[in-house]
Amino acid sequence: MSASDRPRPPSVERVLAVARRAAGDRDPDAVLAVAREVVDGERARLASGGAPRDVAALGAATVATLEAFDGSVGAGRVPDAGPTRVINATGVIIHTNLGRAAWPRAASEAARRAAEGSILLELDRATGRRGVRYRAAEDHLVALTGAEDALVVTNNAAAVALAVGLTGRGGGVAVSRGELVEIGGGVRIPEILRRAGVRLVEVGTTNRTRVADFEAALADPKARIRIVLRVHPSNFVQAGFVESPDLAALAEVTHRHGAIVIDDLGSGALLPTERVGLAHEPTPRERLAAGADLVTFSGDKLVGGPQAGLIVGRHDPIARLRKDPLARAMRPDKTILAAVAATLALYRAGRAMTEIPVWRMLATPVDDLRRRSEALLVTLSEGSAEGIELESTVGGGSVPGETLPSRGVALGAAAGRAATDLLARLRAGDPCVIARIERDRVVIDLRTVPPEDDAALAGAVACALARRPADDR
Repeated sequence: MSASDRPRPPSVERVLAVARRAAGDRDPDAVLAVAREVVDGERARLASGGAPRDVAALGAATVATLEAFDGSVGAGRVPDAGPTRVINATGVIIHTNLGRAAWPRAASEAARRAAEGSILLELDRATGRRGVRYRAAEDHLVALTGAEDALVVTNNAAAVALAVGLTGRGGGVAVSRGELVEIGGGVRIPEILRRAGVRLVEVGTTNRTRVADFEAALADPKARIRIVLRVHPSNFVQAGFVESPDLAALAEVTHRHGAIVIDDLGSGALLPTERVGLAHEPTPRERLAAGADLVTFSGDKLVGGPQAGLIVGRHDPIARLRKDPLARAMRPDKTILAAVAATLALYRAGRAMTEIPVWRMLATPVDDLRRRSEALLVTLSEGSAEGIELESTVGGGSVPGETLPSRGVALGAAAGRAATDLLARLRAGDPCVIARIERDRVVIDLRTVPPEDDAALAGAVACALARRPADDR
């Protein structure tokens, strides 16, 4: 068929006339833009041999597209409009690909209140004049870590980049070769330092670095070292013939040479991880007490709140960071500040273990998980699944190499399908379930599933098991 013989879509004007009758009070320009997109799409479809649709169908497609943008269906609203919410059944508590820490309810509510109206963000209530930017989160950090001051920025990479800028352009930052780590997304500490405009000075070796290695570099006038940066290797473990310098001794040498110590903890536990049966994770309070001038860590890992970079330490360097022009480019908005403050307030209230999802998951007794796995099995067809013992991980680069005992169910590959196909069917279901494969079977780890999602999880698993191969075509 020649191009001249192909059917043509109705004009934009005709489609627009149909769409406007059902579009309600939407902005006419927005309706026009979508109508053009629909007609363009129809033209491309016809060019590839598709059957033509009439003007009524294209008008309906225009309205459906508009409704999809704001989550409306007719006169109603879809409660879950926005990003696809999933049930995390992987057993990875802080799952980077699934958004890391789930927020406590108090944080979500604080963010909602901040988003829906005006707040005293930088206004002094007593004088009515511009005041200090909302610092409830920073006050909580001071109380929780023993720091003199604190600063909240967008994420921990931003916190490190801002902090090392204290050296000045081209200043030297000494880092042990064993701590030149790569974090998520292929980002490496040397790259962060280079982009921050400072000069990396490598000391020691990959497996053994001593205080004397740092002292030699600090004493070298050509190195011009202004900062010693310690990077907690939060996503890997070194074992065997290894050595790292004691922080207190390193801080004493660093300060004697007029430099400061910045300790990047990454996860930054505010509670002892031993409480939940894990190895000890260094805390910001410990590192400050040992002599670190600044400690940086994430808000959405073991802290269990929104993504943020948390900087605690001595007043003088933090005051300098707060005045840095880059601090404005890295500052979070009012909703994140409110949510971080609400999360940290739960620690001070003694409610972190029960109210913050990360700690609640870490602390869940395995007997509770066993009872829930047995209840899940009852809802599934006989022989389609079995209860199993599992090992959950913390994730998010936190407490590497450590696991927690867990319970869940292993699913049979229904209708002879491979485990990868069943995993895909769970992802495609409603709700979307993200699980993992062990020994060629899909396993559902209940440690990372909130109990209130058990019923929805059971329904999603049953549907995925019941689907026939033909259903996926």
